[in-house]
Amino acid sequence: MEAEHVEILNFIKQYAPFTILPEAELQTISQQIEVGYFQKGDQVLDYNQPISDLHVIRSGAIETYKRNGELFNRLSAGGFFGEAGLLRKGRVRYPVKALEDSLIYYVPGALFNRLYDEYDAFADAVEVEEHQRVNLAVREREQRNDLFIETVETLLSRQPVIIESDASIIEAAQKMTDEQVSSLLICGDNPDDVLGIITDKDLRKRVLAVERAPSDPVRDVMSSNLVYIEHNQRIFEAMLTMLRTNLHHLPVLKKQRLIGVIALSDVVRHESKSSLYVVSSIFKQNTFEELAQLKESVEASFVRLVNEDANSRMIGSAMATIGRSFKQRLLELAEIELGPPPIPYCFLALGSMARDEQSIVTDQDNALVLHDDFNPKEHDAYFKALAKFVSDGLHECGYTYCTGGIMATNNQWRQPLRVWKKYFTDWIDNPSPERLLHSSIFFDLDGVWGEFSFAKQLNELIRVKAKNNKRFLGSMARNALSRTPPLGFFKDFVMEKDGKHRDSINTKRRGTAPVADLIRVHALAVGSTQRNSFARLEDIMEANILPKGRGPDLRDALELISMVRIRHQAIALTEGDTPDNNVAPEQLSDFERKNLKDAFQILSNAQKYLRYRYAGG
Repeated sequence: MEAEHVEILNFIKQYAPFTILPEAELQTISQQIEVGYFQKGDQVLDYNQPISDLHVIRSGAIETYKRNGELFNRLSAGGFFGEAGLLRKGRVRYPVKALEDSLIYYVPGALFNRLYDEYDAFADAVEVEEHQRVNLAVREREQRNDLFIETVETLLSRQPVIIESDASIIEAAQKMTDEQVSSLLICGDNPDDVLGIITDKDLRKRVLAVERAPSDPVRDVMSSNLVYIEHNQRIFEAMLTMLRTNLHHLPVLKKQRLIGVIALSDVVRHESKSSLYVVSSIFKQNTFEELAQLKESVEASFVRLVNEDANSRMIGSAMATIGRSFKQRLLELAEIELGPPPIPYCFLALGSMARDEQSIVTDQDNALVLHDDFNPKEHDAYFKALAKFVSDGLHECGYTYCTGGIMATNNQWRQPLRVWKKYFTDWIDNPSPERLLHSSIFFDLDGVWGEFSFAKQLNELIRVKAKNNKRFLGSMARNALSRTPPLGFFKDFVMEKDGKHRDSINTKRRGTAPVADLIRVHALAVGSTQRNSFARLEDIMEANILPKGRGPDLRDALELISMVRIRHQAIALTEGDTPDNNVAPEQLSDFERKNLKDAFQILSNAQKYLRYRYAGG
């Protein structure tokens, strides 16, 4: 096989729908592929034009559109398009444009149709991929809704950069370079008297292209008659203004005072803060250092979700998905560095990540379940190195080491499946304070990589053994009562008494954690298979074991406490502070304080009922 065919083969075997095909078919495909190149902005396919090939993106990025011009999907390396047209009358259904310079592999239509007919898994993968892209388009449209909600002011990150009108063109260019901006505002003798603006585009068109002297005054090449936008106008209004005027920079006014300039690139960067974008970026990084650089993007995505009024379940799920993605990419990189695992294994996420309730303030809780063929002398060096690789990588990415040692680097939490089953059985049959603590952590588990059946077996063991064990449930209930809501006798807030968080409320330790604890007990009692607290609560309400109205009240209390905690963290990030779980009551509005007290009272009542219901245990 020629070198270029080997390169193609190595590429396509990494991506669906080709991953399920035999090696011989992959070689056939690699030898029949042709290559096309499109520059950024080129039209790749027009609506209803004949199509004879499946298109696979080798490098770059493309956008597909609906007939009405609405964005349908974005695809990057490994993505494919054109299958809908090949399967439906050989005509393009979705127009395609190159978002970046792109290299495209063409798989002949006759070959594609044969594979589709002969391999059910290939056909299913093609159809599933299309279905997922439709869902992706819907999600992207929903995530773009914030363009209609958020204001222009949210895009500003610095004060406007200004230069006097009699400064030279070369001085202006140097200042733009030094300040790392794409535009300068030009002022007269009074800095508040803005006369015009100069941009990168102006320097290209009005200086370099016409060979103007760099010593000429910048006022000779500036654009005057500025188009302004108000700070409280919506981002979509700014976009429409840019399109209508063909401008890429708009000065922003607040109470007739200039507070900054937004560029088209700011709008594009704003869109890159979506959690979907962050997840896709994670899998493109190849080192600890590259992954660690995404920390700011994760924080920006968190803040954006809060600003878009997403609820706590949406935010918790998005943050947990990002956390899982970091683990999955680190495990991919670990296997590249260490080689294939000697025996099957499953890497577990524990706690809030497993429950889809993660916030931006979190450490790492994880474990390794190994195949029962595990031989310490032969295998442990590999899995110890793998655990260290992942744990160190997570720490670099902002998921700090667990101070309690709940990590796969701890020999106790890196064991074969049979040992884990013994752990869980002993914890349930013979509860002790230490075992109950372990149960409250490890009984929220989710497999994120490897042999997922191991995680499934452990979850099923927990569900079956815990449901009818009154002693264990009673012990878990008493353990869940160890953390009480911060309310005094007269329903005043009871605050931390010492340390740096003195006179504040720990909204995790005294709020979301005890709610999750008591919901877990009820969920174990009814045999729920869910991990998320809201989903568990739905099963609990369906089982009708709570007094009337208590389920919805508890759900609302969890949402309110969670959002107070989440908004507090988002505000800290926005102000450049380190986020935490401690909220001072004076930071809350009267409305928030009242509702937070009500939510804590609901939690208190729920704990009283928990004590009553499982007293027999």
